[in-house]
Amino acid sequence: MSLKIRNFSIIAHIDHGKSTLADRMLEVTQTVERRKMKEQVLDSMELERERGITIKMQPVRMHYQYQGTAYQLNLIDTPGHIDFSYEVSRALKAVEGVLLLIDSTQGVQAQTLTTLQMAKEQGLKIIPVLTKTDMGHSRPEEVGRSVMNLLNCQSEEILLVSGKTGAGVPALLDAICERIPPPRPSSLDAYRGLVFDFQYSNHRGVIVFMRVFDGMVKKGDQLRFVASKQTFTALEVGIVTPAESPVEALVAGEIGYIVTGIKEPGIASVGDTLLLDKKPAPALAGYQAAKPVVWASVFPDSQDDFTIIRQALDRLKLSDSSLSYEEESSGVLGRGFRCGFLGMLHLEIVTERLRREFAIEIIITAPSIAYEITYADGRVESIYAASRFPEYGEKVSVKEPWLLGQIISPPEYIGNIMNLLFEHEGSILETEVLPDGRNLITIEMPLRELMRNFFDKLKNVSSGYASLSYEVAELRPASVVRLDILVAEELITAFSKVVGERRVETEARSMVDKLYETLPRQQFVMKIQAKVRGKIVASRSLSALKKDVTGYLYGGDITRKMKLREKQKKGKKKALELGKGRVNITQEVFMKMIKAD
Repeated sequence: MSLKIRNFSIIAHIDHGKSTLADRMLEVTQTVERRKMKEQVLDSMELERERGITIKMQPVRMHYQYQGTAYQLNLIDTPGHIDFSYEVSRALKAVEGVLLLIDSTQGVQAQTLTTLQMAKEQGLKIIPVLTKTDMGHSRPEEVGRSVMNLLNCQSEEILLVSGKTGAGVPALLDAICERIPPPRPSSLDAYRGLVFDFQYSNHRGVIVFMRVFDGMVKKGDQLRFVASKQTFTALEVGIVTPAESPVEALVAGEIGYIVTGIKEPGIASVGDTLLLDKKPAPALAGYQAAKPVVWASVFPDSQDDFTIIRQALDRLKLSDSSLSYEEESSGVLGRGFRCGFLGMLHLEIVTERLRREFAIEIIITAPSIAYEITYADGRVESIYAASRFPEYGEKVSVKEPWLLGQIISPPEYIGNIMNLLFEHEGSILETEVLPDGRNLITIEMPLRELMRNFFDKLKNVSSGYASLSYEVAELRPASVVRLDILVAEELITAFSKVVGERRVETEARSMVDKLYETLPRQQFVMKIQAKVRGKIVASRSLSALKKDVTGYLYGGDITRKMKLREKQKKGKKKALELGKGRVNITQEVFMKMIKAD
């Protein structure tokens, strides 16, 4: 039976039509009834459907007849954005082949090269597929030549499909049956399964998605996680079609899920091996732990919600294994959590999920990266909160991570991209001309500069044609300083950030101006200041709110109004003397400050 199983994944650059092609495959194989069909069937999360992007990998089983033989096709749909490449790497460990999907209107993109390299390192069979071939500006011949050069393959090996019309999908399913190798024969009598994802259900606890590499697992089996050493009874064993569907058993080569009933966080982990409790076996090779790239602090809007936000993060961790967090405390914002993310989009998605799925109001600090600080006594510390960055005057040396990236762009935009790189302290290491005439540029740049909307600016200067992929490289000496913001002469640590020395004054003025426009006026004159190295480098004063206390008066002597205004003036002065001049900065202000201009 295992010879008729084909496990594969779809990998591509973002917005190249993975989910649409998956929809057509589900239609052709009649996995989903036509009346129940909708766009982005496998994107079950509300945010995915709203934004039109895949955030979570999603397995699904299809059945297909090829040359009179029934085949079981197990697809794992993966995200395309570089922030979610950890999801892609996990999916690739559970399959034998991939469909390398390339938009025939755009050609090979930077992220295509990154995901392709990951598939090659796993030794997977790669089937090149050109999609969107029904569009008027499709360039299948030109893009096909690039793919032939990239994969060193023949033109007849490249398949042409349209996710919109379904053209070419049956031929693609035939090619999957023909070209992707079957799972390797089971080498052990004992059961071994690799956990590549999991999610949480309020009623059934943790549900693990795994690939069976050896043996068989069925409902009622006593199983054990190798890493956490936790044992449990399999409450249900099933497959995803794309709804969860219970089965009698899962055998070697198959992909499915197991309901564990476990409701404590930290027991299930991606990359762990599942074994039968009474039949121990060597663990399978797992995954490297996800390394956070961007850090930001998350605080509840009300400190009464601290326990709720902790539970929400615990629950979110069960469906997003790349999220990391630890408790921290701020003098202004109270208790919260320092969270690690794989990128700016990942940060945005997680915070949005916290609000929507758990109905809690949160405050997010400005995102930062981790700096390596070496003190005069030789002590080395990794600091990712700007508020903990050494004060001016301390003798320290600072190192920061740099990224090594690739940009693919038409040649007419190279000048714009060079100017953008200069603005972001980056440089070009190498330029190569691709067969289709576009340029492949290898760049290096401080990681902190990526967070200054580099992705968006790159799209702007290239009219949307350039694409970027990157990996974090080595640490280098950093020329950075800490920028603090004071509101009414009170330090707001949530607004503190570490910036490059080249941009200190520009950044200081920008933040002060933005706060000036954002903060609501108070009953007193409010100073907004930016401080660097103990000096105020930018300052603005927000005038006091002038309430017309004489509005209800009419007629009579002017002295009546003068007395009321004098009384108001004394009241404002008294309020300041009593320490009531403190500004309550709302969540909306924090959100506007961290959002891009």
